[in-house]
Amino acid sequence: MCGICGIYDKKSRKVRSVDIEEMKKVMVHRGPDEEGTFLEGRAGIGFRRLRIIDLKKGSQPILNEEGDIRVICNGEIYNYLFLREELKKKGHYFRSQSDVEVIVHLYEEEGFNCVNRLRGMFAFVIWDGKKKLFFGARDRFGIKPFYYYDSPEEFIFASEMKSILSLSRVKREVDQESLVHYLTFQFVPEPGTLIKGIKKLPPSAYFILKENDFKIKKYWKVKFQPENKPLSYFLEGIRENLRESVQLHTQSDVPWGSFLSGGIDSSLIAALLCKNHKLSTFSVGYEEKGYSELEEARMTADYLKTDHHEYVISPQDFLDNLPKLVWYFDEPVADPAAISLYFVARMAKEKITVTLSGEGADEVFGGYGIYREPQSLSYFRKLPGAVQNTLSYFSRLFPDGTPGKNYIQRAREKLKDRYVGNAFIFGDQQKRELLKEDVPFVSYKEVTRKYFTSLLDSYDEVTQMQYVDLHTWMQGDILAKADKMTMANSLELRVPYLDHVVFEFAAAIPTKYKIRGKTTKYALREAFKDLLPREVINRPKRGFPVPTRRWLCNEMKEPVKNILKNSFTPEYFEYSFVEKLFEQHLQGTADNSRKLWTIIIFLIWHDLFIKRKINL
Repeated sequence: MCGICGIYDKKSRKVRSVDIEEMKKVMVHRGPDEEGTFLEGRAGIGFRRLRIIDLKKGSQPILNEEGDIRVICNGEIYNYLFLREELKKKGHYFRSQSDVEVIVHLYEEEGFNCVNRLRGMFAFVIWDGKKKLFFGARDRFGIKPFYYYDSPEEFIFASEMKSILSLSRVKREVDQESLVHYLTFQFVPEPGTLIKGIKKLPPSAYFILKENDFKIKKYWKVKFQPENKPLSYFLEGIRENLRESVQLHTQSDVPWGSFLSGGIDSSLIAALLCKNHKLSTFSVGYEEKGYSELEEARMTADYLKTDHHEYVISPQDFLDNLPKLVWYFDEPVADPAAISLYFVARMAKEKITVTLSGEGADEVFGGYGIYREPQSLSYFRKLPGAVQNTLSYFSRLFPDGTPGKNYIQRAREKLKDRYVGNAFIFGDQQKRELLKEDVPFVSYKEVTRKYFTSLLDSYDEVTQMQYVDLHTWMQGDILAKADKMTMANSLELRVPYLDHVVFEFAAAIPTKYKIRGKTTKYALREAFKDLLPREVINRPKRGFPVPTRRWLCNEMKEPVKNILKNSFTPEYFEYSFVEKLFEQHLQGTADNSRKLWTIIIFLIWHDLFIKRKINL
């Protein structure tokens, strides 16, 4: 795990070393162990290293035999040993044992198609000194970040947006369309960012830059292809593929362990790791009742006999670290669970340098509770059309919040009109009330429409939900917080569920084996039901719950008032509407905690990245 950056000057001016050094400096947390720089005329690349594999000789940039092709990479290539032997047989010489070195030699053999052979998490860039071009790629799911700024003058890239913004010539201007989408999703959907002109390279894509010609191409696509096979076939395949993935994800020359939240996803990873290893596990929680899984995680750790570590987060911990964590994020991500992830990573770093975690299991195996909705709505849809119409008519006469009203409305709506993913903060009507009139309005459906349009006709509603989540929620929230909060502590996080071989097998599982009754991830639970106690296998998903709803009424009440008073952005928001949201929440007439948190995180971000009035 590292940080990469670089510049390509389109006017053939020499790249200045001072610019590369400045870009590296602001992301030293991604790689505190080493740094590297290479300049060649109009091209320059920089690197910060966190030593994981080949601690002595794995420095980057890594060269080919002739020294005219160089690669920098953030991430890990898990099938590097297989590729290494293949490339050695073809005559390639390796200077190190680094996993990244296979990329440069594979590029020599297969050109831009080399990315199809890589199994891992990565964002890499190759400078081909012979052809005078940049070639870079991002892994299939977007586990590792890649930001870029493309102007008529130059192309700038980095693992973190703040690295690009360290160059004063890059303007800090809010992208208002991205802001409007952020208010619905609690993150900025890719490939956009909240800074105008800076974008993210899409997952499963590569780019080629030569002279002024910049092209992006997809090399892999998410595709579900359910197969009509017995459950036993899928259970055996899940066991085989996930065991292999977990094993590959343990390749490391430094200590590793596992996060443990108490749910099935992380518990299963920990159980597989315990087979041949004394495992260290890490959990965080809160003192507030109902907002902590520490007890459940402790029970699992005791069962697995791990070296278990816990940390209880206080409201003051939360407040003291909030501006710093928003800075680490680069962009506002209004998921309070991200803060929990920061603290568990901080604790883990004291013992290990690599951690495995359970991100991606819900999207891959069908784990979110919302995936049960099509089954629930089917009862209404089986009613005669006349009955449906009558119930729908009368439901509109009742006030919002009336039991059954929302159920009927959702049953009558098409999935593409009602589903936006796991986070739905502000709807279009509320955004119109919140935003100033001169902020250009765009519906959240503009984000999801392109994914629903590209869906295959054969996908049922559960599969459609998975597809949308894999392209929105997982990228913008789950993986963003996993990377940024662990890298803030110089800790590498690995996600075995998001191995593309695991996904391609799971994509063949029919929905009837993913959702059964009230049970989500049914096939995954059944595949490993003998590995953990039944209460762990059947435990519903909770993740790292955070008591922000309570804190906003108590410990965080005055700090939030100060933020709204001193950091408000009247150029974007109507203060009276925000004030109303806060009053409703304090009086207990509405739970507006997620809406308020989304606004608060943006205001802190704006102070840090636009006004630059907070010094960390």
